Amino acid sequence: MKYVKTKKILNQAVADLSALSAMIHQIHWYMRGENFIKLHPQMDTYMEQVDAQLDEISERLITLDGSPYSTLREWADHSKVKQEPGIWGVKTSKRFEELVLALRYMTDLYQQGLDATDEEGDAVTNGIFSDFKGDFEKLIWMICAELDLAPEIDA
Repeated sequence: MKYVKTKKILNQAVADLSALSAMIHQIHWYMRGENFIKLHPQMDTYMEQVDAQLDEISERLITLDGSPYSTLREWADHSKVKQEPGIWGVKTSKRFEELVLALRYMTDLYQQGLDATDEEGDAVTNGIFSDFKGDFEKLIWMICAELDLAPEIDA
């Protein structure tokens, strides 16, 4: 079988991006307080970015004869993105810290994808992982700047 490791990581990304999208929705819905007017619409932009990555990764997996997870149950069973039920009263800064942790996990997963695609000789998927890793590193930087923190990116 061809691209076994690559397809496994692509499908992991399908589950994790689905969970990440839900996490961002939760932040969007439960957000209150300082910078609400600015940050609330920004969540839409983040969701669009994650959903675009999800679509491209799923379609790449299909192109490689894989079968992306496609149910809520599959996403929940396979995702490694930590999720908690939404509750009121959590500061936006705390939710953003959790989002940064999830994005750091995704950049690590994309690095695993880069390593696997190098090993298996899949330059196209390698380019996808590289682009998406860079996109999330930039997002980490931006959210950390909002939190008055350094991004601490391991390049």
